[in-house]
Amino acid sequence: MSTLSLKHLRKVYDGGVTAVKDFDMEIADGEFIVFVGPSGCGKTTTLRMIAGLESITDGQLLIGDKDMTSKPAKERDIAMVFQNYALYANMTVYQNLSFSLMLRKQNPEDIHRKVMDAARIIGLMDQLNKKPKELSGGQRQRVAMGRAVVRNPKVFLFDEPLSNLDAKLRNSMRREIKLLHHNLGTTMVYVTHDQIEALTLADRIVVMSMGEVQQIGKPLEIYNHPANLFVASFIGNPPMNFIQGSIENGKFVAGAFTKELSSEETDLLSAYVSSGKSLVFAFRPEAVVAEGPHDFQVELVEHLGQSSLIHGTLSGFKTVLKLRGWHRLLPGDIVKIGFTPSLIRYFDAESGQAIRKEGLPL
Repeated sequence: MSTLSLKHLRKVYDGGVTAVKDFDMEIADGEFIVFVGPSGCGKTTTLRMIAGLESITDGQLLIGDKDMTSKPAKERDIAMVFQNYALYANMTVYQNLSFSLMLRKQNPEDIHRKVMDAARIIGLMDQLNKKPKELSGGQRQRVAMGRAVVRNPKVFLFDEPLSNLDAKLRNSMRREIKLLHHNLGTTMVYVTHDQIEALTLADRIVVMSMGEVQQIGKPLEIYNHPANLFVASFIGNPPMNFIQGSIENGKFVAGAFTKELSSEETDLLSAYVSSGKSLVFAFRPEAVVAEGPHDFQVELVEHLGQSSLIHGTLSGFKTVLKLRGWHRLLPGDIVKIGFTPSLIRYFDAESGQAIRKEGLPL
């Protein structure tokens, strides 16, 4: 196990294309970190710089107390699990697990012990004599993880390992990866575009966009206190609802939508009072109550079992609500709603940054 220090990492490709800008982060020993963001945001490039598969243009990478910035991948004591299982088709599971140790000419007894320990951890004891073609997708991904486990590396890296699996397998493999981290206690860095994976797996999440870190925080902090409009729109399914307006006469006003401000909101938004500056009123679909002063017109209902997603308009603004229970609503129905005050968020419309009191988490 080991700490990771990513000191102002930057990656610029030939032609001047900047893939990663000033990535600066300290990862604690045994921490599970998830990089999340849309395609092209720089998350995989950052992971590959950690692995030594991409050179670092600027900055410094430390694993433990050793500078690995210019060291080749084989000297970094890192194990990587890819989206593609990359198993040897002509080898059994046992042989796939032991192959890297054999290349290093380790003692055969040590190899056998490590392979059997890894097989127990990942639940493949009864599959050791099978070849990859005889395994399911989930089992193949377990073998890929097992090849990393046998090496007992300082750091595990995962590059979208569940992308090729169906929804049910992704759910079960998420649990397997979380249990693996719990059992091994090794530092893990995981890349995904799936915000559900990020929220369920991570000790801390790194949200990225356009090569830049947008926010670093614990899952609940990221979800409840997004740093900017991008994070608020990316994290959460469905994402936050946004209504852009301004403050007039102690109210938030956006077209036909008006909301009385509490004294706390008035203090928070004092710089916007009578200034004409635009801001964004934001709330998650579940941050509403089924009784209130606002008219919501139903367009579509999606039943999820214990809750319902209600798509419609709030004073003309497209909105999605998430209400508990099974709601038998028809297009055109009007629902009276209000908001849970503690779950309302505001953002500066120009900068996109969250408006918050000093000292509060993002």
